[in-house]
Amino acid sequence: MALPRRLTRALALVVTALSLSANAQTPGDMQPQKVGPNSYYVQGLAALGSPANQNFISNAGFVVAPQGVVVIDALGSPALARRLVQKIAGITPKPITHVILTHYHADHIYGLQVFKELGAQIVAQQTAREYLNSDTAAQRLVASRTELAPWVDDNTRLVPADRWLTDSTTLELAGTRFVVERVGPSHTPEDLAVHVPSERVLFAGDLMFAGRLPFVGQADSHQWINSLDRLLRFDVAVVVPGHGAASTEPRKDMVVMRDYLTHLRSTMGKAAKDFVPFEEAYNTTDWSRFEPMPMFRFANRMNAYNTYLLMEKESLGGR
Repeated sequence: MALPRRLTRALALVVTALSLSANAQTPGDMQPQKVGPNSYYVQGLAALGSPANQNFISNAGFVVAPQGVVVIDALGSPALARRLVQKIAGITPKPITHVILTHYHADHIYGLQVFKELGAQIVAQQTAREYLNSDTAAQRLVASRTELAPWVDDNTRLVPADRWLTDSTTLELAGTRFVVERVGPSHTPEDLAVHVPSERVLFAGDLMFAGRLPFVGQADSHQWINSLDRLLRFDVAVVVPGHGAASTEPRKDMVVMRDYLTHLRSTMGKAAKDFVPFEEAYNTTDWSRFEPMPMFRFANRMNAYNTYLLMEKESLGGR
């Protein structure tokens, strides 16, 4: 299904602007950072994917369990996934047995085939099937084979899960308990958050962007705010976001995310309700609290525009 014309135009403007800044960034050293007794993550760059950074723009985590390694998210290219496998092997000789996907956005899934080839079982939320089998996913991969070459190429493929979850559940994987919370539709329809009680670590996926502005896209921001409130109830010492540094002050950082989404909804919602044109609404809104945050220049306008469209729909009874 094709994107609406006005959304396509807005996306093109943001992609162009982001490419100018992202092309100068390189992936650097993928260094696992320890966030729990047996839990680690690698941190992607605050940029749009490009050949220069190999699409290393999202985080991935892993837990060294008694019987194997459980990975959370698969990174944005097969080359990155292979580097992650090497890093894991430098920490433990145990096999990678499972990959839990927080959602099926390209920067989190293009490395999946590497883990599949190693025999890992892939776990995801079943709503992702619709996206995975859509023209949008296929077209995105075709475009990525050009825009992210040679790191994403004709051999890169979309990989379905081996196990599709229908709701929140507790999984015993490789000898460790994982509480998998269904928190979509929020950032995506299929969002999952992964809590490891024995580690007091929460892998929040793209429900949380730490230290930078999120890309809201066509998200259900109302549900996203509710889901953040749910995640605040977990007893954790560290939250690993989908993008940005791990948070040792999860309540503080989640509240920043929630406040930003609330600000978008309240300002753009009032404008939509009062039939104020988007350009006027955007230019007269006070963004000063969020302007210092990384990615504001590139993400905020599109976030506001998408929220304006969403609030138009909600004001007409679309919720």
